Amino acid sequence: MPTAVTGPEIDRLIQLLARLPGLGPRSARRAALHLIKKREALMTPLAGALQVAIDRIRVCETCGNIDTRSPCTVCTDARRDPSIIVVVADVADLWALERAGATNGFYHVLGATLSPLDGVGPQDLTIDALVSRAHDPRVAEIVLALNATVDGQTTAHYITDLLGDANVKVTRLAHGVPVGGELDYLDEGTLSAAMRQRTLF
Repeated sequence: MPTAVTGPEIDRLIQLLARLPGLGPRSARRAALHLIKKREALMTPLAGALQVAIDRIRVCETCGNIDTRSPCTVCTDARRDPSIIVVVADVADLWALERAGATNGFYHVLGATLSPLDGVGPQDLTIDALVSRAHDPRVAEIVLALNATVDGQTTAHYITDLLGDANVKVTRLAHGVPVGGELDYLDEGTLSAAMRQRTLF
């Protein structure tokens, strides 16, 4: 039977790191060992940053983004186009669109997508707040930037039905061949979507 080589404090650190996405037990042990070796340069500043995050990070009351203030940095940016609201399932999607510089509109984070199998219904999402925002006279377009999964598309259809009486154009992200993609490597669903949504060259 193997004997313990570390105390309970280090074991606890490894267990907590192993809960992070992309880190299994082996990666967590490597990460913990690296942090311990670089205590002054990494562990102490990381502990401080985590404490600041615990104390100061909040959810934006307007869009659902996370920031150290509410309304968040995005919602208070006067350079953004108030006529566009981009709807995303999660904050990670918002950050991805921002990294790409894909839009200068505002955002609305649902918190998830509808998923009856996982027990996620309309009451678990911020759909009511989105419908309210869509009735703002400045808003002209709602962009549904949801994943091309069954749950994502179900959520998109549900929201579209609810926005029927709002005076807004409802659009979604195009689906199809990715930039740099080769047709031979794409699945049939992607190819079919690309063919249906073909545009003028």
